[in-house]
Amino acid sequence: MSLASVPSIPFLQAFRRRLDQAVGPGVRFDQFVETALYDPECGYYRAGKQRVGRSPGTDFFTATTSGRWFGELVAAALVSLLGGRDPGTFTFVEVGAEPGRAVLDSVSHPFARTEVRRLGEPLKLHGPTLVFSNELFDAQPFRRFIRRSDHWVEIGVTLRGDSLEEVELGPCREPWLPDAAAEGHRLDAPRASIELLETLVAQPWTGVFVACDYGKSLRELMEATPQGTARAYWNHQQSNDLLARPGEQDLTVHVCWDWLEETLARHGFAAPVVVSQEAFFIRHAARYLKASLAAEGGERSERKRALLQLLHPGHLGQKFQVLSAHRW
Repeated sequence: MSLASVPSIPFLQAFRRRLDQAVGPGVRFDQFVETALYDPECGYYRAGKQRVGRSPGTDFFTATTSGRWFGELVAAALVSLLGGRDPGTFTFVEVGAEPGRAVLDSVSHPFARTEVRRLGEPLKLHGPTLVFSNELFDAQPFRRFIRRSDHWVEIGVTLRGDSLEEVELGPCREPWLPDAAAEGHRLDAPRASIELLETLVAQPWTGVFVACDYGKSLRELMEATPQGTARAYWNHQQSNDLLARPGEQDLTVHVCWDWLEETLARHGFAAPVVVSQEAFFIRHAARYLKASLAAEGGERSERKRALLQLLHPGHLGQKFQVLSAHRW
């Protein structure tokens, strides 16, 4: 049972509507997450609050907190990934940017134009395009499973009075679930991220896809995280109590890189590859980094501090990975 206070009235109303339509003893976990994050009336990502940053009242920070330095790295890397093609013929599209933010804000770039698609906005893509996202796929709803004997059992959420509780919904045999696991192993399955990627790459565009996020291979999910990877963030504090403060805290999960790579390959993208954020930018933005550091000289400038945070293995350089692929 969650130790949180009673959920808000708008959340309880929205959740009860889902519960009334449930066939079993509760709703699937991804349906709870979808309500908590994206419900129009009570969803965390629908509220007009500032979520990202270091100021009081924010809940987490991302690479975009570094300001235009991250955008300059992204622009330089995408030009490199074009392999000599004219960047002036491509539209840069950022998917899932926070309200009032865009990675290329105040950044000089060579692209034909830039567009931003916020969460919930139509995702229409065509022609020569560069699709970029930062911490988009980890913010999608996810399903939860636990291993019981020789099968998986799906975990859902229900109400006891006005309190949220996890509940086992029954055996599940989805074809993408691993064949074997230890008794009690928990798997947080980010399947909605696959659905989102399908929506993006099934459209008639050619160019480069780049997603900065944190995730693991399916093997790592099965061998290194027996309790799952889902967690909550509130006021810059990480918690395992996913049922606390629904609609008021962020819920996130490691993406499964294998599933995203398979989706890209299925839609004609060549050589999908995942590397650390550090390795990605050192490889694809080396010229920008060399020029930037030379321009700063020996000074400990704002730009140098930002680049150190973005690339250093002890900061964001290893915590985040980058998935890239192309389709010409």
